[in-house]
Amino acid sequence: MREVIFDTETTGFDPVSGDRLVEIGCIELVNRVPSGRTFHAYYNPQRDMPTAAFNVHGLSEEFLRDKPLFSSGAAELLAFLEDSPLVAHNARFDFGFLNHELKLCGLPDVSMDRMIDTVAIARTLHPGAKHSLDALCTRYGIDRSHRVKHGALLDAELLAQLYIELTGGRQIGLGLAQEEAKEIVRVELTENPVVRPVRPARVFTASAAELERHAAFVATLKEPLWLQEA
Repeated sequence: MREVIFDTETTGFDPVSGDRLVEIGCIELVNRVPSGRTFHAYYNPQRDMPTAAFNVHGLSEEFLRDKPLFSSGAAELLAFLEDSPLVAHNARFDFGFLNHELKLCGLPDVSMDRMIDTVAIARTLHPGAKHSLDALCTRYGIDRSHRVKHGALLDAELLAQLYIELTGGRQIGLGLAQEEAKEIVRVELTENPVVRPVRPARVFTASAAELERHAAFVATLKEPLWLQEA
C-alpha cells in the first residue's frame, strides 16, 4: 500500500484572504515503510512574507523571490502524489492550501476522501493530551533535536515516523497475542472518528447432536471415494 506524508509552509492561515503556499515536502511510504522517494519544492508566493509566518519557518520574501510559481510545478507535484492516500497533521489546513493553489491553476481539487489526519488519530488514542507535532514526537520518543524552525520536508519526515507509531509502530503487520489484540482500536478517519474495539475471533464447535447427524449422513453414502482402493 502506497501513502504520501506531506506538510506545507505558508504565508499565513487563510488562503481565501490571500495567504499562499510557499513550501511543500512529501515522503513516500510503501506498506508503512519510507521508500526513500521524496518531493520537495519552494514556491514564490508573489506577495510579502508576514513577520509572524517568517518567525515560524524562516522563509523570507527575498529567499522566495527567485523560486518558481506553484503553477509551473503543479504537474510534477501531482505526478508524485498520484492517487495515494495523503497523510498530514491537521490535514484540513494543508489540504485547504493545496486545493486553493490548484484552483488558482485551473486544476481539480485533491479529494478530501484521500485525507488522513494524524491529529484526528492522536485525539482518539490520547484524549485530553497535547496533539501538536512536537508534543507527539516527545510522547513517542522521536528525535526532533535538529528541528530549529518548521520546514515542510523536515516536518514530513517527523510526521512519517509519528504516523508509523500511531498506526501500530514498527511491529505493524506482526501477529499479536489474543489479550494484546483486545487493546487495539480501529480509527476511522472521518470528521467524527469512531473507535471500535477489535474482538477476538469466535470459536465454533459442533455439538454432540450435530456430530451424530453427520455420522448418520456419512453412513448413507454408497462407495465413498475415501474407502476405495487407489
